[in-house]
Amino acid sequence: MMPARLAGARGQGNGSGEKGPFEYAGKHAYVGSVTVFQIQTKGPDPVYVIVILAMIAGFLALRLYSVLGKRTGHEQEPALRPAEDRAKVTIVQPRPMAEMGADSVRLADGLIAPGGESGVRSLIAADRSFDVPQFVDGAKAAYKMVLEAFWRGDRRELEWLCDTDVLASFEEAIAAREAEGHALDNRLVRIEKAQIVDASVNGRIAEVSLRFEADIAAVTRDKDGNVIAGSLTDAVSTNDIWTFTRDLRSTDPNWKLSETDEAA
Repeated sequence: MMPARLAGARGQGNGSGEKGPFEYAGKHAYVGSVTVFQIQTKGPDPVYVIVILAMIAGFLALRLYSVLGKRTGHEQEPALRPAEDRAKVTIVQPRPMAEMGADSVRLADGLIAPGGESGVRSLIAADRSFDVPQFVDGAKAAYKMVLEAFWRGDRRELEWLCDTDVLASFEEAIAAREAEGHALDNRLVRIEKAQIVDASVNGRIAEVSLRFEADIAAVTRDKDGNVIAGSLTDAVSTNDIWTFTRDLRSTDPNWKLSETDEAA
């Protein structure tokens, strides 16, 4: 028996109206080099049918497991992971204002004089963002910047560091020094101590006073650069009380120097 060619190719009909090879697939069909013969029987054996169906089901189950039962690397992580693999989450509960103030003052041990603790607590109650260590660090930086700006006669820098009254005092001293032809060649050697001694809130205006203990090498020169007073090798100890002010409702976070005085 000659195997028929694959149906659908050109020239398979004989043009005489007779049936082509595709219509004879009931007897045999040719695919590639494999010939499949259909054996005519009275009816399929039920036992063979059950066995064949079981084999097909087993084959499909095996294929499904091979596809679905393996990770391909593109799966999403499960929403929940084992407890030991999950990061621990700490829920921070709001604390009473008094407790927050006490903690902030306690953490600032050494930065607040005994007489200033009550005022600092009041300030923290009015402004929860107030941080004592951060404020003291900023005040020390401002102390250095104000002194250096005053020594070199930089009025513009003093303008944004000081309020109107302090700025006027500095500008008057700078003008007098320039009129005499003198120049300051000072150096801030170190800040030995910076401590809050008082704090208060009046309406929306907050004030914080600090005591600065520092060593400064002070030299005054004439217009020719000659030293007429002081020495760069001998530092002088200074003790000052500086007060900084800020409007708590302002969007500007900077504090301005509002008062200077000698410490007792």
